[in-house]
Amino acid sequence: MTEKSFGNDYDHNATLKFFGKWWKLLMWVFIIALIASLGISMLITPRFKATATLFPTNSNRLSKAIVEHQYSLDFMDYGIERDCEYCIQILSSESMERDVCQHFNLLEHYGISKDDPHKLFKLHEQYRGNVNVKRTEFLGVEVGVLDTDPQWAADIANFIATNYDTVCYRIHHDRACDAAKIMKGVCDKMGLEIQELQDSLRNNPQYNLSLTKLIHEKCVQLAELQTRAAQTEVDMNETVSYKFMLDRAIAADKKAYPKRSIIVALGTFGSVIMCVLVLLFLDSLAKKED
Repeated sequence: MTEKSFGNDYDHNATLKFFGKWWKLLMWVFIIALIASLGISMLITPRFKATATLFPTNSNRLSKAIVEHQYSLDFMDYGIERDCEYCIQILSSESMERDVCQHFNLLEHYGISKDDPHKLFKLHEQYRGNVNVKRTEFLGVEVGVLDTDPQWAADIANFIATNYDTVCYRIHHDRACDAAKIMKGVCDKMGLEIQELQDSLRNNPQYNLSLTKLIHEKCVQLAELQTRAAQTEVDMNETVSYKFMLDRAIAADKKAYPKRSIIVALGTFGSVIMCVLVLLFLDSLAKKED
């Protein structure tokens, strides 16, 4: 009766024979890779990370809480998930990037020549690689900045968090200006209509009931429009904060990048593993030729 073998039939002697044959080569590969990885890691310029954390406020119009006494908005409320997403979009926007690059002259700081035809592309790539905006677990927003200078990293992170109010105000102000212009035109037109109806009432007293009712309706509509115009005026002229600042960024006293131990480990063992795979491939070719 033939016995069946179960389990692993792997020939460990073949492995021992392989390493016994190539151990000197693998040792030299290990040593060379270790030295090369260590040297490369030392050549990489260290970068420091600074982080600022903020909470966006409720994105409803502040004017509604101030002008409309019946409106139930508490303008001290923290923002909901929607406001957090809006905040991330604004902090990651091209408008924010332009403000930061201009304020800190990042073109010069990153060592990009002003005569380089691709300077804007390189600046954009460098900025995106160094600035990261993400949502925290509890609907906060974290602005992380990497830089070779720890103080620059902290200053840029704090500027981005502070400039969030400026960008929001710029967006809302432009929108409110357009709305105010439209509101003024509508109010002026409705005022003329009321004036015409009042003139018609004086000239045609027989239509007193219908004209009086129509004038009253128009006046109510005009009052509502004027209330909205007052809200728009508040949104256009008042500067308010659109965030709650939780943590300001401070200069780091320890580098965040590179992790030299990880670079050395990956470089060294990766080279050894690659060498083993190449040797196994060559051995298999040699066996096929035999």
